[in-house]
Amino acid sequence: MIALIDYGAGNLHSVHNALRQAGAQDVSITADPDVVRGADRIVLPGVGAFRACRDALVGVDGLVDAMAEAVLKRGVPFLGVCVGMQLLADAGEEFGRHDGLGWISGTVRHIEPADASAKVPHMGWNDVVPGVAHPLIEPGEAYFLHSYHFAASDPAHVAATSDHAGPLVAAVARDTIIGTQFHPEKSQRYGLSFLARFLDWKP
Repeated sequence: MIALIDYGAGNLHSVHNALRQAGAQDVSITADPDVVRGADRIVLPGVGAFRACRDALVGVDGLVDAMAEAVLKRGVPFLGVCVGMQLLADAGEEFGRHDGLGWISGTVRHIEPADASAKVPHMGWNDVVPGVAHPLIEPGEAYFLHSYHFAASDPAHVAATSDHAGPLVAAVARDTIIGTQFHPEKSQRYGLSFLARFLDWKP
């Protein structure tokens, strides 16, 4: 069973539909800690501001503890998407500095392109360039929409980058955890292929 976390801050229906298209048979949209604790895989979506998403997530009693028990203790495969990926960081700097989950060391910072003509937000299709080898990441093009980026503390956690007048982290990973800045649910064939690999992943 895949637990698709519903904390009021994600594009749930699009992610749910994409997971089903990619081959998922049992997807539970849930904020129930007991369901999350017993899941075989966990997906954390997220759209909007870091602080709002973080507050919504920790505002669901027992949810973060259940996620940590499943992922950090049992090794359940976990996927964070967009802000769901950014929440893996130690902190985010959007509207002040706010704590993240701290599962992958780094800070979420505003995008500052080297070329002033490059627009922020970083929006639209862009290349996904594999970084440290990871079984879920292949080269291709995916859809991005973000104004803040994950500045990872350890390059060994950067599974992919993209370029927007300078490199930006497109995916982070460690152990059974992966997060994508791009939106698999909006990335058509590339996104569905990525989700299919996540569904089959046996880290």
